[in-house]
Amino acid sequence: MQLVKQKNGNTNQADQSEDKQLMTHKFKKITPALAAASCSLLGAGDTLAKDETGTWNFDVAALLYAESDDRVQAAEPVFNATKTYDDGEILNFKVVFDTLTGASPNGATPSDQAQVFTQPSGKGSFTTATNERPIDDTFQDTRAAISANWSAPINRDWAYSTGAYGSKEYDYLSLGINGAVKRYLNQKNTELSVGLSFSADTLEPEGGHPLGLSEMPHKSSSAFDTEFAASREGSSDTKTIIDAVFGVTQVISRNTIMQFNYGISLSDGYLNDPFKILSVIDDTAGANFGGNLKNTAATAENIYLYEARPDSRMKHSFYWQTKYALNNGDVIDGSYRFMLDDWGINSHTLDFRYRWALGESYLEPHLRYYMQSEADFYKPFVSSTEYNAGAPTFKEASSDERLSEMDAITVGLKYGWKFADDQEVNMRVEYYLQSHTGDNGFGKLSQQDLYPDSQAVIFQIGYSF
Repeated sequence: MQLVKQKNGNTNQADQSEDKQLMTHKFKKITPALAAASCSLLGAGDTLAKDETGTWNFDVAALLYAESDDRVQAAEPVFNATKTYDDGEILNFKVVFDTLTGASPNGATPSDQAQVFTQPSGKGSFTTATNERPIDDTFQDTRAAISANWSAPINRDWAYSTGAYGSKEYDYLSLGINGAVKRYLNQKNTELSVGLSFSADTLEPEGGHPLGLSEMPHKSSSAFDTEFAASREGSSDTKTIIDAVFGVTQVISRNTIMQFNYGISLSDGYLNDPFKILSVIDDTAGANFGGNLKNTAATAENIYLYEARPDSRMKHSFYWQTKYALNNGDVIDGSYRFMLDDWGINSHTLDFRYRWALGESYLEPHLRYYMQSEADFYKPFVSSTEYNAGAPTFKEASSDERLSEMDAITVGLKYGWKFADDQEVNMRVEYYLQSHTGDNGFGKLSQQDLYPDSQAVIFQIGYSF
C-alpha cells in the first residue's frame, strides 16, 4: 500500500475545479484559473501524511493571482487545522480570505467609437476608449470563508463525515452543509462512497439585481432614476445548489490506486450575473452596419441589455483518476473529467502531475488542459433584428466568456522540502492561458477583436507543521 501512505488518501479528492468555474458571483467569475488554483491551495494532496493521534496539525498557505493587462489581481491566504483522535475521528477547520482588485470585462463588445457605461450600482459611469474591450476597472471585493468537517469510523467497514460551510462578501452570503458515507470492502482495498451537499446563497448587489433583457439606463438621461428603477427586479435574490457524488476507489496493486466518480448537481434560483451586459449591434445596411445601435432619445446613447440565464441548471460529471508510485519514489498522477449540462455545455479536463522525489525534497511539474463547448444561449452580441425594437425575439442570452467555446491550458512547477517532525515548505508557480472562439460579427464589428486571450500567473507558498 505504498502509494496510499505517500499520498494520504488524496485519491478520494474529486476534481472540483471546474464545478466552481461557472458560479454566478464575481469571486468565481474572474477566470476558471483562480477557481482551480484556490481549490488546490490546501487539501488536494499537498499536505503531509500526518496521522499522530491526539495532536493538531496545521497548514498555512498564500496564493497570489495576477492577470495580464492590469486586470484582476487576487490574494488568498488559507489556514487549515486538523486533529486526529485515538479512535480515528478527525476534526478539520479551514479559514480562507480573498481580496480582489483590478478590472473585469462587462460583456459588451469593443467599438470604433468610445462607449459610456453605467456602473452596476447606478451610482456612476465609466468610459471605454475606441477599439478597446469594455472593462470595469472598479472591480474589487473581499471574502471570508470558514468550514468545519468531522469524520469518524462507524465500525470496521463503515465510516461517515459531515460538515458545514459559510462564506461572506460585501453583497453575497453562502451557507452550506455536507455529509458522506463510506463502505470498505476487500480488506479495505475497495472503497465505495456517497456524498451529498446543500448550499443556500443570497445575493444583494448594490443597486439591486437587474431584470433580465432590460435596457441599461444611461446617466445622461433626464429620467435616469425612473429608468434605473424600472430595470431592477429586486434588491436581493437567492439560489440553492444540491450536489451528490458517488465514488469507487480501488487499490489495483501495491503501487497503483484508481478512482471513479459520478457527480450530479442541481442549481435553482437566480443564476444571472448582475454585472454582465450585451451590446446591441445595428444590422441595417448603411454607414452604421456592424456598429452599436442607438436609442431614439435625444442623447442617442448605445443600447445595452442585461443578461438573462435559465433559472435552473443540472450538471452531470464523470471523473477518473489514477496514481502510480514508481519504485524510486516518484509518483505519476493523471485524471480526466467529462461534464455535460442542460445549458448545452460539454467540457473535458485532462490533468497530469509527476512528483519527482529528490531525497528530502521533490519537484512536481503540472500540465492541465480544459476544453468546453458554448452554452445554447451564449451570444457575444445581439443584432438589432433580434432586439426587435425592445421586444427581443429570445428569452435567454449571455455574453459571459465563461459560457463560450473555450480552451485553457495550465503549465506549472511545484517544489517542496520536507524536514524534521513531518514539516514541509512548498512553492508553486503556474502560467494560465485561456482562448475563446465564436461569432466574429459583421460590418464594422468584424474588425474588432471579440475574443482576446486571457493570461494569468499564479504563485503559491505553503507551510505544513
